[in-house]
Amino acid sequence: MGATAPDSAADEHVGSAVPGVRHETFAVGFHLAAPPSAVFEAFADAPVRSRWFKLPGRHVSYHHDFVLNGGETASSVFTVPGGHPEGLAYESRYLDISPDSRIVYAYTSRVNDVPRWTSLVTVELHPEAGGTHLRWTEQAAFLTPSAEPDHDFPHLRGATRLRLTGLEVALTAAGREDDRPQASG
Repeated sequence: MGATAPDSAADEHVGSAVPGVRHETFAVGFHLAAPPSAVFEAFADAPVRSRWFKLPGRHVSYHHDFVLNGGETASSVFTVPGGHPEGLAYESRYLDISPDSRIVYAYTSRVNDVPRWTSLVTVELHPEAGGTHLRWTEQAAFLTPSAEPDHDFPHLRGATRLRLTGLEVALTAAGREDDRPQASG
């Protein structure tokens, strides 16, 4: 009798309760009334970024190191009314940083220490009349579905749009701060 090679794909799921991975990709275009350099700076500057990039909840922690192979970590405790508190955690790593034009990073989101999804994000900044066209492309791998898995992808896409609206608000606030008269010394 001849030996046959084991079917590794079948073997890794025998008796396993590991759910399959669902992949989704989306792109969002967004106009910002600021030049690409200001938009890029809103990603790079930790105090500004922490204003628009937030995890919901309380007991929030945040750290940002905007360099190649650096990254970002954030955590919080979030409670839906009538629900149990959930520990949220985010961790990213910058893979490509091209000043004023492109940022590429990978991140993982966890809920109660369980990795829910991981994504590759490409942010492209293109000058256009009156500001910048930002194109956000995200390729997500959903590792652990929520109790309502059909809501996972729309939730991610919606959260991205909310963050970009927050970015717009942070840029508007930064523009107002730049317009204030400077004190002379």
